[in-house]
Amino acid sequence: MPQALSTDVLIVGGGVAGLWLNACLHQQSFSTLLVESASLGGGQSVKSQGIIHGGAKYALHGALTGASEAIADMPGRWGKALDGTGELDLRGVRLLSDAHYLWSPGSLAGNITSFFASKAMRGRVDQVKGEQLPAALQHPRFKGKVYRLAELVVDVPSLVTRLAELAGDSLLAAQQIEPLRESGELIGLRVDGREVRAQRIVLSAGQGNADLLAALGIDQPQQQLRPLHMVLAKGPELKPLYAHCLGAGPKPRITVTTHPGTDGQWVWYLGGDLAEADGVARDEAEQIKVAQQEVATLLPWLDLSRVRWATLRVNRAEPAQSGLVRPDNAFLAEQGRLLVGWPTKLALAPDFSDRVLAALARDGIRPGSASVTQGLPRPPLARPVWEELLP
Repeated sequence: MPQALSTDVLIVGGGVAGLWLNACLHQQSFSTLLVESASLGGGQSVKSQGIIHGGAKYALHGALTGASEAIADMPGRWGKALDGTGELDLRGVRLLSDAHYLWSPGSLAGNITSFFASKAMRGRVDQVKGEQLPAALQHPRFKGKVYRLAELVVDVPSLVTRLAELAGDSLLAAQQIEPLRESGELIGLRVDGREVRAQRIVLSAGQGNADLLAALGIDQPQQQLRPLHMVLAKGPELKPLYAHCLGAGPKPRITVTTHPGTDGQWVWYLGGDLAEADGVARDEAEQIKVAQQEVATLLPWLDLSRVRWATLRVNRAEPAQSGLVRPDNAFLAEQGRLLVGWPTKLALAPDFSDRVLAALARDGIRPGSASVTQGLPRPPLARPVWEELLP
């Protein structure tokens, strides 16, 4: 006989969204089981830049958009969690920077964009100078303008580690996931032969949601992928920088975050327009060459002779939207016991959790009995991508 388990909520997908939801459910005394087929955080989570956006980069033309308003409260919620006073106790998660920055390199177009962005954000942006500048920009040759955003940058590997600690015995490593039905109704999942029954099943597996839905014989909701070609740089001359570098367009020219390597050196992780359409079309060598030219142009005083480079292709998974438009909020669709969602962005993990909890409350789903889950095989933690690519 296969092992039979029961739980209140069965979550599939061990990225930050699934782990955050799992921890919030525990706070409300729900029993949970979170299933991960690879490593915790190993999909989009550890490939993110760790920015807890507050919406500034969506207001670069001077108008607050739906996206900027929807995400405006996220830095405050995350900040409370990080200091142990919020909905989760995330003390111990490494805060890489208590601010992210808008950086204009000095061009007229860039300065105008910075100005309108600062006006649109209604006090959420403050100009900084001199010793207040990020370390990488504190150079006599820097002539641009820099605005401090009330946004955070977290070390995602330490975040995943802390959320895994909060999960206790609720994590289950699995390779094969199949539907478990009774009288034609989905009542749970068969996980590596174990029958797991649940009051609700939540798919939060990012790009993996598409395969899971196909395995369940369900074609809605559909998924869209937003491809990126990120660039990593590592070298002894690199100093911490957490900033959107602005140009004339509606997107940051480059977005830089800085991450600690185990050897004590800093790693720059570069996204923004550099990583989008044209960057996706380039091969690795071309993308590195363009990134080197951008950094040399924007920071000409920086010695790049000992910097090592690599690239990383990332697919951001989102619910399908007309014209591949980026969703403003986290997304959740419901079909009976099945809830399918995407946070759409790291910062919106709390919003995703809110939506699931609201659905449970509306349907009268309350904590019930659950099977003992001690001794189940536990999925490993993902390694930081920079340790894989630039050891």
